[in-house]
Amino acid sequence: MTAKAKKKISGKVVGGLLGLAFAGPLGAALGFIIGHAHDNLPEDSVNFWQTMRSSNAGFGGNMQQAAFTMGVIVLGAKMAKADGRVTREEIEAFKRVFRVPESQADAVGRLFNQARRSADGFEPYAFQLAQIFRNRPEVLEEVLGGLIIIGAADSGGLSPAELRFLSRVAIIFGFNDTDFMRIAARAGIKLEGQEKPHDESYAILGLRESASVEEIKKTYRVLIRTHHPDKLVAAGMPPEFVVTATEKMKRINVAYDRICKARGIK
Repeated sequence: MTAKAKKKISGKVVGGLLGLAFAGPLGAALGFIIGHAHDNLPEDSVNFWQTMRSSNAGFGGNMQQAAFTMGVIVLGAKMAKADGRVTREEIEAFKRVFRVPESQADAVGRLFNQARRSADGFEPYAFQLAQIFRNRPEVLEEVLGGLIIIGAADSGGLSPAELRFLSRVAIIFGFNDTDFMRIAARAGIKLEGQEKPHDESYAILGLRESASVEEIKKTYRVLIRTHHPDKLVAAGMPPEFVVTATEKMKRINVAYDRICKARGIK
């Protein structure tokens, strides 16, 4: 069998693995795109975007969701590799954050392994996601929040290399340092060595502790409206990725309740 033939078979296997992992139209679309990309890119490349564009796949509807999923898988793998090693805790965090069915964990793991060979080359994926969702920062926040959770999963927490990786992704996504701290807080991760409000509830809502009652209520209403999982799915996030969005909504609600009780807000 020729090397080219072997590669085409491999591409079909890779595409099939992801198709199994994400059932339905999204899985089928992803399986086709990734299998096609694998067949047509150089052996040492994991950059699928050029092939997606050249095949006129587009980014609307399911293709947009496919782009989201592919970007998250690659960034998640490279995030885990940022400090030079990928731990079991980080892999488990990826599966938990992005809701990989237990029955398909091995299949997704193989695809994950392709991208984790090196932490280098992550910027094109981050830039592509930033471009696709440039008018929907709430979707980009979900991606960054998930990456923060993955990086902080092992016993050592976020390493300097992981923080540099995350900071770079945040900048590409258009977030500043304050945004980064807020997104980490909403993901349930406390960043060491960074100034935070005395009450973490304010950090989760993205408010100063001196915020007025009117500002607190207005901010909460906007957050609920913007970050509801259903809204995020409508904005292009695949349904398979709503786990962290749901958990974040719970943190936002708890934070608001705590502030209301402390301030006597009704």
